[in-house]
Amino acid sequence: MADETEGTGAGSGREATSLSQAAALFLSGLAPEARQGIQSEVYRFVRWYGADRLVGELRGHDMALYAESLGTATADIVRRAEAVRSFLAFAKKEGLTTTNLATHLRLRKIPLSTEGGAVTAATPSQLTAEGHASLSAELKALKAQRPSIAEELQRAMVDKDFRENAPLDAARERQAHVEGRIRQLETILKQAEVVGDQAAPGAKTHLGSTVILRDLASGAAVRYVLVSPSEVSPAEGKISVASPVGKAILSRSVGEEVEVSVPAGSLRFRIEEIQG
Repeated sequence: MADETEGTGAGSGREATSLSQAAALFLSGLAPEARQGIQSEVYRFVRWYGADRLVGELRGHDMALYAESLGTATADIVRRAEAVRSFLAFAKKEGLTTTNLATHLRLRKIPLSTEGGAVTAATPSQLTAEGHASLSAELKALKAQRPSIAEELQRAMVDKDFRENAPLDAARERQAHVEGRIRQLETILKQAEVVGDQAAPGAKTHLGSTVILRDLASGAAVRYVLVSPSEVSPAEGKISVASPVGKAILSRSVGEEVEVSVPAGSLRFRIEEIQG
């Protein structure tokens, strides 16, 4: 029953504030450099939920659905989620919601192994050849950061007052993040099975397929590449096979129609073309 009232707008007529209006208000209060870093993700969330829907209608369940649509908590997905969390915290501060809905945006994590706490996939992961190369390059770049992080830590520790040493805290946080991601990538790559991009004519969509979809409502065509949760990159049109759209179009053939449920309603697509 508590969820029925959760997120309802409070006072001053703010119940009538749309999600797009709230987002514009939030972004207008940020410095230009900060706004540039998160604006696209905030508006992506607005489009997903429905720009004209009232911000006071947001519920914890909606945030759980959005977290599911983002996929597994890779570094990029965490960054995207933090942008939306900042917006939701702002909404609570301004009285647009009665609770901080950011607490409901919990990303799905790769399960931990029972040996040494290393991050491992429950089953051997599948990666496209491009994805394997991309993750390998990321791993190499992260390992190259280790010397600079060590120097940063050494400089920060010169200040003997550890109680209020913000640079030291920041350096330790960065080191923990980098080392955690390195362990994650090493495990993924060690267990990965590289899936070829070629498929027989008439084959169904699979990991690595490029799929052209037709939105049956608007007639617009969209292009997605089906990848593992570790390879997701919205900017490149790469979506996880575990995401709502990915699940709907996986193992489908050209001409099939699929339906995807989002808070703004149901989306219907027809598979126009499958490549690879």
